[in-house]
Amino acid sequence: MAKRLKVPTERGPLLDGVLFDALGSSDTVLIAITGIHGNFYSNPFYVNFGETLNAGGIDFVYAQTCDAFGQIDTTDWRTGGRVVIGSQTEDFGDAVEDVKAYVDWADQRGYTHIYLGGHSLGANKVIRYLSQTHDPRVERFVLLSPANMTYMTSGTTEREKATVREYMASGRAEEMLPFALMGWAPCVARTAHQWLFEPTLNNAHTEPDGDFSQAEAITHTGMLLVGTYDNFTKGDPRAFLQNINSHMPTAAENELVFVERTGHTYQMKEQEVADVLLETVSRWKEGR
Repeated sequence: MAKRLKVPTERGPLLDGVLFDALGSSDTVLIAITGIHGNFYSNPFYVNFGETLNAGGIDFVYAQTCDAFGQIDTTDWRTGGRVVIGSQTEDFGDAVEDVKAYVDWADQRGYTHIYLGGHSLGANKVIRYLSQTHDPRVERFVLLSPANMTYMTSGTTEREKATVREYMASGRAEEMLPFALMGWAPCVARTAHQWLFEPTLNNAHTEPDGDFSQAEAITHTGMLLVGTYDNFTKGDPRAFLQNINSHMPTAAENELVFVERTGHTYQMKEQEVADVLLETVSRWKEGR
């Protein structure tokens, strides 16, 4: 059964989520932090995930943060007033707080086993969260197709980069840019600057000498998964995932899964990925 959630952040805005509630009282939940524009419409695999896990007696949370849509109307629980969040104005500095809101919700609900996952930029947010908090309430992580932000933004022209810098330098950080970042993500200059020039979520790289300081700080174990046709990995999804894992202190204990002949959003392989999640989480829950 799917139930809408309104999850409060410490700073005020309520985040939209959906709980896929297994029949009966489950003591186990997998939270999946979505990526930029990674909503139900663009990523229908979330329904497969929820229904499959529920069939195995495991709860599943589709967890939007501040970028599942360009603009999201929501409420500030502190004031009761309407606020607008979204990918157009996202502050990557809020990522830890947003992920924590869902872990807090799961903890307050009384789950014995909390597994924290993320897809695309949501996986990058999970990396940052665990590197910053080492949250003992989270048993293991699930990183689904982390985003190679440097590669994603590599098509940004020098003129566009200069425009972002000019807006920031002239006090226009909150103004919308005259172009869509990456060709499809309209945003204010401040958000674009974070995508292009700041390390906050730029924590998954193809190059072995990339900034892996966040991955190197993770003490949790878990699973990393990618499709072998993923076009956000600079051409070699296997090497991309192996490179991320190699920088984790827990590399030898982590599980790497490569889903053959599918891309970043698992087209035609949605059920295969859902089955992997069910098998993995069920095994972890049993201590295997």
